[in-house]
Parts: sequence; structure tokens; C-alpha cells
Amino acid sequence: MTAKSDHALSKVPEVTLIFWLIKIAATTLGETGGDAVTMSMKLGYLVGSAIFATIFVVAIAAQINAREFRPFLFWTTIVATTTFGTTLADFMDRSLGIGYAGGASTLFLLLLASLAVWYRSLGSVSVDNLTSRKAEAFYWLTIMLSQTLGTALGDWIADGTGLGYKGAALVFAGALVLVALTYFLSRVSRTLLFWAAFILTRPLGATVGDLLDKPHADGGLALSRYLASAVIATFILACLLFLPQRAEQRQPA
Repeated sequence: MTAKSDHALSKVPEVTLIFWLIKIAATTLGETGGDAVTMSMKLGYLVGSAIFATIFVVAIAAQINAREFRPFLFWTTIVATTTFGTTLADFMDRSLGIGYAGGASTLFLLLLASLAVWYRSLGSVSVDNLTSRKAEAFYWLTIMLSQTLGTALGDWIADGTGLGYKGAALVFAGALVLVALTYFLSRVSRTLLFWAAFILTRPLGATVGDLLDKPHADGGLALSRYLASAVIATFILACLLFLPQRAEQRQPA
């Protein structure tokens, strides 16, 4: 493969502070946007999951077929995974009656299985080795599972432990700080730390989203889901317009 074609396959953004800020905003938007469809529009978790699954498939197909990194397409796909993950986790936990603990445990095992099969098939789960459609497919499957797990985990910690949305958000924020300190103060695998941070940003976004739009009786701020979603989407759009991102650099073959 030539350097030119390698560069053309670099379709994910460089992992920087801006990346993580947009990621947290995108996961929060997934929570408020998913709740807006399933709860505010009263369409239910099954219909909401079907709607966002369709958007998810279309976005994934466009992203995989793209020839280069396109920031708007990439982050649209990320938001699609967060909204689909929100409604799917709620459907599993509530409509199917699995419960928060059961849903989170099941999704955690599926996530580990996805990473294990990915590593066994290609020898790496690093984001700078996405040099084939097969690797991209594993990448997006893992992301979708991590987003769904994050919703279930966030609900479990917030509701199941009695910490509430504020307490749960602080727990996940603290865990992310520990991951960041480990990154700067140790030589622990950067790939491991990336996926740890990627997974933890989802329940952080989920609990922040719930804090914004859930009723006062449930410990939320009772803000309009439509308004909260619009504000968060505007923030993401502003970041993409005014804080340009570069494609992730490839490791040499």
C-alpha cells in the first residue's frame, strides 16, 4: 500500500483535547436527543431504537465509504451511535426488563468480545491502524457497544446506587481524571487508555444529559430536551467550524 493510499484511509480525527470535548458533548447530545424522541415525542424505546438504528446504518455506510477524514461526517456518525445506544440501552434495561445491572453486564461482555475478536483478527485495536474496511467495521461496532454500555452504566450508577445524576457524573469525571493522570504519569498502553477514556465519556455524557432533562422529582433540572439538544448541537457545530481537526496519523507499516 502506498503512502498516498494510507493517508487516504486516515478517516478518524487526531486524539486531542478538542476530540474529548466534542466526544463528551456528542454523548450528552445522544442522551438528550434520544430521550426527546422516546419520551418527549412519546414514540417509545422500540420505535426510537428503530429510527436511530436506521440513521446509524446510513451514517456508518457513508463513513466507511468515505475516502478521507471528514469531520462533519465523522461526528455525525458518533452522534448516531450515541442516540442509538441511548434508546437501545433503555429498551434493554426497561422494556425487556433486564435491569440496569443486567444490561450493563451484558453489554460489557459484548464490548470485551468485540475487542477480543478485533484483536485476534487484525492483531491491533489501535485507532491509528484503521487501514481496512474490516478494521473500520470493528471500530464502529466497538464504538456502538461502548455507547450503549455507557447509557446502561450511567443509569445504573445514578439510579441503582442512589448517587443521583450529579453524584454519578462526578464519579465518571473522577475516573476520567485518573485515566488522564495515568496517561501522563505512566507508560501504560495508550490504546488501553484510549478505550478506557472513550468508554467512560459515554456514561459521563449520559448522566449529564439526564441531569439536564429529567424532572425535578427524579433529581434532574427539568430542562427542555429539545432546547438542551439544540444548545449542545450548536456547541459541537461551533467546535467543528472554528477548531479544525486533523486526521489521525498512521503507524508505519
